[in-house]
Amino acid sequence: MEIHKGTRDERREAAVGAVGCGTAFAGALAGIVLWAPHGKGGLLDGFEGASNWNVLWIGLPLMILGGVAAALAVFFLVRRRWPHALGMVAAIAALIAVGVGVDALAGAPRPECYDPC
Repeated sequence: MEIHKGTRDERREAAVGAVGCGTAFAGALAGIVLWAPHGKGGLLDGFEGASNWNVLWIGLPLMILGGVAAALAVFFLVRRRWPHALGMVAAIAALIAVGVGVDALAGAPRPECYDPC
C-alpha cells in the first residue's frame, strides 16, 4: 500500500491542529482555575454581603482569553512560529491593559469592616 506525501502532510497538519486546540483548551482551564479564588471572593464575600457581578461578567472572560493566549504563545514558541507568538504576546498585553483599565474605572476598593465600626 502506497502512502502519498500529501496524505502524510495532511495527517501531520491535523495532528498539529488537534494539539493546538488542546493547548488552547488547557489555557482556558488554567484561566478559570486562576480566576476562581478572586471570583469567589467577589461573588460571595463582597462588602456587606453584596455580590460584585463584574467579577463574573468581565474578570472571567478576560482570564479565559488570557489563559488561551498564554498557552498559544507557548505553543507557537515551541513550534518556532515567531510572528504568531509575538501576536499572542501582544494579545496578552492588550488583555492586561483592558483588565487594568476596568479595574481603575471601578474605583478604589471599599474598606473591609471586620471589627465593630
